[in-house]
Amino acid sequence: MMNIAVAGTGYVGLVAGVCFAEVGHQVTCVDVNQHKVDLMKGGISPIYESGLEELMKKNYAENRINYTTNYKEAYAEADVIFIGVGTPEQPDGSANLSYIATVARQIAESINNDTLVVVKSTVPVGTNDKVEQFIHDFLVNDVRVEVASNPEFLAQGSAVHDTLHAERIIIGTESKWAEELLQNIYKPFNLPVVSVNRRSAEMIKYASNDFLALKISYMNDIANLCELVGADIQDVAKGMSFDERIGSKFLNAGIGFGGSCFPKDTKALDYLAKQNGYELKTVQAAIDVNKEQKTMLYKKASRRLITFNGLKVAVLGLTFKPGTDDLREAASLENIPLLLEQGANIYAFDPVGAENFANIHPEGPHGRGSITYVSRVEEAIKDANVCFIFTEWGEVKEVTPSMYNELMRTPLVYDGRNTYSVEEMEKAQVEYHSIGRKIAERQNMKESNKRELQSIRY
Repeated sequence: MMNIAVAGTGYVGLVAGVCFAEVGHQVTCVDVNQHKVDLMKGGISPIYESGLEELMKKNYAENRINYTTNYKEAYAEADVIFIGVGTPEQPDGSANLSYIATVARQIAESINNDTLVVVKSTVPVGTNDKVEQFIHDFLVNDVRVEVASNPEFLAQGSAVHDTLHAERIIIGTESKWAEELLQNIYKPFNLPVVSVNRRSAEMIKYASNDFLALKISYMNDIANLCELVGADIQDVAKGMSFDERIGSKFLNAGIGFGGSCFPKDTKALDYLAKQNGYELKTVQAAIDVNKEQKTMLYKKASRRLITFNGLKVAVLGLTFKPGTDDLREAASLENIPLLLEQGANIYAFDPVGAENFANIHPEGPHGRGSITYVSRVEEAIKDANVCFIFTEWGEVKEVTPSMYNELMRTPLVYDGRNTYSVEEMEKAQVEYHSIGRKIAERQNMKESNKRELQSIRY
């Protein structure tokens, strides 16, 4: 078993470190925040991720994982160092590599023996070449150091399972020595390993994520057309799913994709292409469709209502998807400011994301509007004039159609995740608007929807 150091304790670094410990490696996770380190030593995860804290406590008790701010000590004798720090999006769409550079220099100034440095962070093609040169530029001791690429393919909310039971492991190396080291690290996982060169590994990550983003945006585009022609996107998706060339995953229409990967990775690949004199028209289309899709429900509601001013507006779900407290690129971040500007009194429910959202939009007045965070769905929808569903949490799905009719002042629901049956909502006398399916008052709204679809064309 190997002595592994992991730089960064976010979704990528912490999950990787804990899973390496779980299969028997000796792991040290490095973070710059002492408070965060103390929490992790106590078995408290800084991120909300199913099953993670249990494995943290287990492996810490069995002395297979430790957490520290002392990077020099962690890197000095490590056989392999994984870099899992963030590469946030910059205003022009490119990736911010400053955190990668900081860790690379720390590694160069700390290692005492031959070391393989493995970049798990999502980075533009060619970055690993630069990281290796950067480390050599600042190397203090006369040791062998190489850089490999090992992109992650985990989904937030199921990251631990996705790591321990991955469909494949991608490793990108430039030598047999590096390849064999990585093969040995992943041998206990008993998973398929695809070994390629570094640049191919970097591209596999972007190509995979952007392909999935394309599927989502395509289905959202088709859903918008379904509403106009009287088709049902869920029926369409079901029919498509039987074709093994298409598959059944990522066919659910909604109000766009969010999170830490798809939005950032589509923009980064688009930026990379333009920097090389090439236009990725398909990826650009996915970006454009996703941007417009996020406020689709707000636009529909704006046409239906004279104003949001003074209305109680229930918002169910703040995170970009269930199972995580991550708000990055969430639809709520686009829609709630619009509602507040129009004077809405928002009552927001999210079982794990409310605290993070309150850091951005504190509870209380916001201009003409206000926002209140509630702990139960029923509190949000009671006496509400309109309800928006942005995240399909289990607590939201448990609300029956009749409850909207009974609790809301006006049973008017805009559902961005197609949570309910159209027929059941109509039976409960709820005016229900979803994505790509039959909507209330179709004939009266047909011309408005035509104008909306025309306005979002790219």
